[in-house]
Amino acid sequence: MLRKLIYGLAALATALALSACNTMTGMGKDVEKGGQKIQEESKEVQQKL
Repeated sequence: MLRKLIYGLAALATALALSACNTMTGMGKDVEKGGQKIQEESKEVQQKL
């Protein structure tokens, strides 16, 4: 019984760790896209000056 509980907790911890990695990757991509938009807008403003 204790062995099944330990295996279950280990599986849960692994699943949480993997989902956290995907979340951070997605957040990094979102931040990167936001930075690209800021760069594009600043280039447009510089061209107008």
